[in-house]
Formats: sequence, structure tokens, C-alpha cells
Amino acid sequence: MNDRPSPEERPFHGLWSPILTPLNRTFAPDHGAFVDHARFLLNNGCHGISPFGTTGEANSFSVKERREALDALVEAGIDPARIVPGTGCCAGPDTVELSAHAVGLGCRGVMMLPPFYYKNPSEEGLYRAFASIIDLIASDRLKVLLYHIPPIAQVGIPHGVIRHLVDAYPGVIAGLKDSSGDWASTEAFINAFPDLDFFPGSETYLLQGLRIGGAGCISATANINPSGIRAVFDAFVNGADDVEVLQGKAVLIRRTFEGFPVIPGMKRLIAERRGMPAWSQPRPPFLPMSEEDWVRMDAAANELGISL
Repeated sequence: MNDRPSPEERPFHGLWSPILTPLNRTFAPDHGAFVDHARFLLNNGCHGISPFGTTGEANSFSVKERREALDALVEAGIDPARIVPGTGCCAGPDTVELSAHAVGLGCRGVMMLPPFYYKNPSEEGLYRAFASIIDLIASDRLKVLLYHIPPIAQVGIPHGVIRHLVDAYPGVIAGLKDSSGDWASTEAFINAFPDLDFFPGSETYLLQGLRIGGAGCISATANINPSGIRAVFDAFVNGADDVEVLQGKAVLIRRTFEGFPVIPGMKRLIAERRGMPAWSQPRPPFLPMSEEDWVRMDAAANELGISL
């Protein structure tokens, strides 16, 4: 047991979806389909959405495209308090522009990658990269979830950098998403920083994380199983007897989809289930799902009862 606040009492908590980015036939973001999918996620279990994370193909889009898509969500009536966009870019000024725009829209916070092009940066260099961005935004409304995803970025966020940032910017650094895929890493983060809100990047570790003080999860497969993952969170909060069964079902779906190209696969599933062919198109370098993979994934989704 621990003496931390229960998950629903934490400022950032619950199930958040790094929302997929639907495209039109010219590979531009389809704002109408984007808004519709955001509503689907929020109406079916997600506490919030995180546009332009890894699942949203963030670094394949320009700053202008990301700003306009955020504007479309808010203009359509999506509550900005339920939006935490990914804003971390290799270039600090791009991160500043995107983050300041999110703050201006009233978003709950931003999820920020480290600058990831140059590998093996020093801890002091990483600290200064984040610190300079925070200083330039200069807003007491800025809340940052750090985004640790070394399998893709190849640049992680060490504990020493987090401690330095928390000490220098109290109240600004709100938490961290750990997409390392390593439970030992997530457990160490949660234990080291009890005052921050930590999210594993997969429902695989949702229940384990909640049991030691985690805040929830930010998961790609929330795009196609929001209610199933939310059921795990609610069962834990309510002390329900079936929490382990619900966790097992959510993990089964996650592992099934990890056996396919995840982003093209989920896009194809939405395209087929909703009768919207354009949804199946990712932006290159991703390619649409092959017909052979689609036949297998469709059968698996049917067996799992995923209807969307």
C-alpha cells in the first residue's frame, strides 16, 4: 500500500488516447474525421486525448498542420481541458510555438519529447533544452508531461534531469509518460517521484502502475478499445473483484494488435468498421496495411469483439 492520492484525485489521471490522425487523399489531416474520432474516444471511456503523439504520427507533420488540427478540435467544442497535445520537436522554437499555442487554447497540458536527433546528450544539455523552452513560454499555466520513449527517440529522460527540472520549475513539470516498454523503468519512475503523475505507455502495465501510485495510462490501443481499458481503471478505483479479469482482456487485445503494424492496422480497422476508406491512409514513410495482414487482423478483431 502507499499513502499517495487515489488515481482520480491526481491532476492528470485516467485513460488518455494518443489519437490517430486521419488523412484525406492528399495526405493532409482530415479535421472532420479527427473531431469525430476524438468524440468517439471521449464518449467511450477516455478521460482525454493526446493529439500528435507517436501514434498520431506527430513528427511527420508540420507545426502549422498541428496547430490547425488543435484549433479544429477546440472550435468543434472539444473541451481543451481534455486535450494534452504532443509538442516536443527537435527544434526548440517549434516546441515553444506548439506549446504556447496549446496553452493559449486552454489545453490541460502538453506532452514533450526531448530533442532527439543528436544522440547521447549530456544530462545538463537535456536539462537546458527543456529549461530554455519553459523560460521562453513563460506562462504559469504551462503544465508539462515529459515523454520518455527511448525505443523510438533513442534519447531518454534520466531521473537526474527530471529532478533538476522539478526543483527549478515547481508546478510546471506535472508528470511523465513512460513508453520504454520496461516495467522496471516505470516502477522506478513512480517510486522516485511520488508527487508527479506517471503513465505507462501501455495498458499492459496499467494495473501494476495503479497499485503503486501511477495515474493511469496513455495507450495507442485506446483508439480501438477505449471502454475496455477504462473498465480496468474504474474497477481498480472502485475495488471491484473482476479487475484482474478486465486487465487480462485489455492486455490480450493489446498484444493481438502488437502482432501487426500498429498504426496502419488501427487506421485500416477504423476505415473498414466505419466505411471511411480514407482513414486507412497513413503518411509516408508508413504504408497502408497489406491485404494479407488485414485479413488476419480483421479475423482477430472479430474474435475479440471489436466493433468501433
